[in-house]
Amino acid sequence: MQNDNLKFKIPLIKPEIDAKKLKIAIDKIARNGILTKGKYLTTFEKKLSQFLGVKYAFAMSSCTTALHLSLIVLGVKAGDEVIVSDFSFPATGNVVVQIGAKPVFVDIEENSFNIDPEKIEEAITSKTKAIIVVHAFGLPAKMNKILKIAKKHKLFVIEDAACALDSAWQKKLCGTWGDVGCFSFHPRKTITTGEGGAVVTNNSKLAKHLEILRNHGGIKNVAGDLEFIENGFNYRLSELQAALGVEQMSKVRQITASRQRIAQMYFKKLSNIDGIRLTIPSKDYTTNFQSFVILLDKKIDREDLRKNLTKNKIESTLGTYAMHAQKAFQKFGYKPGDLPNSYFAYRHSLTLPLYGQMTEKDVDFVVENLKKCLSKYYV
Repeated sequence: MQNDNLKFKIPLIKPEIDAKKLKIAIDKIARNGILTKGKYLTTFEKKLSQFLGVKYAFAMSSCTTALHLSLIVLGVKAGDEVIVSDFSFPATGNVVVQIGAKPVFVDIEENSFNIDPEKIEEAITSKTKAIIVVHAFGLPAKMNKILKIAKKHKLFVIEDAACALDSAWQKKLCGTWGDVGCFSFHPRKTITTGEGGAVVTNNSKLAKHLEILRNHGGIKNVAGDLEFIENGFNYRLSELQAALGVEQMSKVRQITASRQRIAQMYFKKLSNIDGIRLTIPSKDYTTNFQSFVILLDKKIDREDLRKNLTKNKIESTLGTYAMHAQKAFQKFGYKPGDLPNSYFAYRHSLTLPLYGQMTEKDVDFVVENLKKCLSKYYV
C-alpha cells in the first residue's frame, strides 16, 4: 500500500531521523542478536529520565499501554470513576473502560484545548479515584490548579503527555507534575520510535510495580529465572525501536526549536485572516507545537476546506475528538454536545502541516491556499 504522505507536497509531519546513525545501531543489534531488553532500551530510558528530571522511566509499546498500566498501579478498579479531559484521542478514555472503571468527561476551556480546572470539582463523586489530564497538541494544562484540586480530594493525577515531550507549565516539564506521566513516540510526536511510549514517575513503589507488570508480571529469582507473581502484560518496547529512540533523544531540543520557529511563521501569517482563531500564547507555558491547530468559524465547512487543501497536495486533519460524542462512550449517558466547548473544537478544529524541515516557502504555500479556500465565505 502506498504511504499517504507520498500523495502530498506538504504532509502533516516528516519525522527528523538520522538514517546513518540509525543504520549503525541496527547493524550492532543484528550482530549481537539481542532484540529485546538490551543496552539500547536501557540507554533510551536513562536519556528520557535525565531529560525530564525524573527518577524512573519505562519505555512501553505505546502511550495507551502506559496509561493502562498507570491506572492499574495506582489501584483504580472496576466500579471506580476517573475524570478525563474530553477533548482527546479516544485511547485516553478507552483505558479507563478497559479496567472496568467509568470515564467522567470534563469540558475544555473556551479559549484553549485543555481541561477546564473550574469544572473538575463538580464532576468529583465519592467514587472518583483519579484525574487524567491531557496536554492537548503539546499545549500544557494548568497543572498548579489541577494538583490543588487533586490534593484537596485525595485523587491521583495521571498526565497524558502523549503530545507534550519538552512542553512545560511554569517551567516544569509536562509529564513530571502528576503521580505518573505518559508519553507517545508515534511518528506525529516530538520524537518517534515508530510506535511506542513511556511512563515516568518519581515514586519508587509505583516504579517497581510498573516494571513487573510490563514484563508479564514476572521477577527474577536467585537462579535468574522468572517467577510470575502477578498477571501482567507484554508492554515492552523492542530493542530496534529503542535504538531509534536513542537517536531521537540526542536532538529533542533541536526538534522543538525548529517546530517553534515554523509555528511563529504561522502565527505571523495567519493573524489577520477572517474565519480562523489561533491559540493565545501564555507566559505561563512553553509548548513544543506537536501540532498546529486552528479553530474555524461555525459557518465554514471544514470537510470542504480539507478537500480543497488535499487537491493542492496539502495534508490536513481534524484537531482531535470530543470523546463524549463518540458512540463508544454514549453508554455512559452522554449525548453529542453535552460538553459544548469540546464538541465545538471537535467539529471546527483543523490541524495544519508542521515539521522542522518546512521552509518559509512551504508555510506561505499552506497559508495562501488556506486563504483562497476561506475567501468564498468572506466576500
